Amino acid sequence: MTQTQPPQETSAPQENSPPPPQTSPESPASPGPSMGRLVGVDLARALAVFGMYVVHIGPPLSATTGVGSWIRYMSDGHSSVLFATLAGFSLMLIAGRREPKTGLAGRQARARIAIRAVILLALGTVMAMEYGGVIILGFYGVYFLLALPLVRLSARTLAIIAAAFALVTPQLAFVLTSVLTPSVQQSINTYDPLRHLSEVGVLDLLLTGFYPALTWMSFVIAGMALGRLDLSCGTVLKRLAALGASLTAAAYGMSLLLAGKGALRSLAEDGPSSGGSGSMPTGSGSVPADAGSFPDMPASFLLKAGPHSGTTFDIIGSVGIAILVIVGATVAMDRLPRLRRLAKPVIAVGTMSLTAYVGHFLAQSALSTPAGTGTQQSWLPLIMYVLGAILFAAIWSRFFRRGPLEYLLNAATKPAKHLR
Repeated sequence: MTQTQPPQETSAPQENSPPPPQTSPESPASPGPSMGRLVGVDLARALAVFGMYVVHIGPPLSATTGVGSWIRYMSDGHSSVLFATLAGFSLMLIAGRREPKTGLAGRQARARIAIRAVILLALGTVMAMEYGGVIILGFYGVYFLLALPLVRLSARTLAIIAAAFALVTPQLAFVLTSVLTPSVQQSINTYDPLRHLSEVGVLDLLLTGFYPALTWMSFVIAGMALGRLDLSCGTVLKRLAALGASLTAAAYGMSLLLAGKGALRSLAEDGPSSGGSGSMPTGSGSVPADAGSFPDMPASFLLKAGPHSGTTFDIIGSVGIAILVIVGATVAMDRLPRLRRLAKPVIAVGTMSLTAYVGHFLAQSALSTPAGTGTQQSWLPLIMYVLGAILFAAIWSRFFRRGPLEYLLNAATKPAKHLR
């Protein structure tokens, strides 16, 4: 994604969420606000799916103008960040929304998360063998495992941890990548079984890949904090909207002030595919490493805030945008029932985003669709993929409660019920 989880019960880019207008299996059925809240999360996830399609299939930023440039720029990086934030929200749907599950229920919930993590890591590794390091699923598996110790924390504590990660981890990543010379990294990769299977090894998953856990856990933990809040409360939504706007303005404003007019420049402007953009590679190793790993970057790079630069300003600003999208989608679904009815086919995509994610890669291979690189100049393939995803999700959701991959993932977690 660019640099490409998932409410109802999900995982990466999404798991078990019933088709609208049903409520999540993790929460009791309730009218109005509760339904709008969860459907709003699914709508936000659908927007993330389409943003991912823009980066993977649409023309590069250099080939766009006007509104197209704005859409491409906003999709570059922000779609995958939105996914990661929603992944954290989804963890709370499994572990207990407002109140964390404890005792046996808590142990079973953590087991379900762990099983999902292992499956996503395995699926991500298999897909990376074919499509390279842009596949985010393996990274999702690592995020879920790292988040397990945090699933019982309060919203306030989670928000503090997310803020601390945003302030500290980019600088830590900069130092670590300076210490880990290519020869040291090669030595580590030599003994890494994952690296032998694909181009995504443990070091990539944690530090040097497209979506390194060290810096990306800020998004997941922020989403977990959102999951603990009552999104049916108007006051909470107003405060979140103010917070999202403040984070966005402060982060990007400070970056522009400190780094100059090029501070928000997208890495997609520097080549056919940006680091971590999620563009499907045309061959193994054809996509450069994510800038979030700071390869050969001067310290002044830490003042920038371009999409997926992986800096503190980028993380804070991207979280602000993710909050605004989630709040906006939630309010729209809560307050505009007619829009909610019209948006059902789009929302259905959000309920099966894991299927939409994996499916679009398979379809690109089967149909030989050009990736979002310098060779792709037309918006038509993107439009066809978006319409195809909407049509498939709308038809499937009329007959089945979950998407095909969401169903399999849910079935795989059934053994957690036998934990005592």
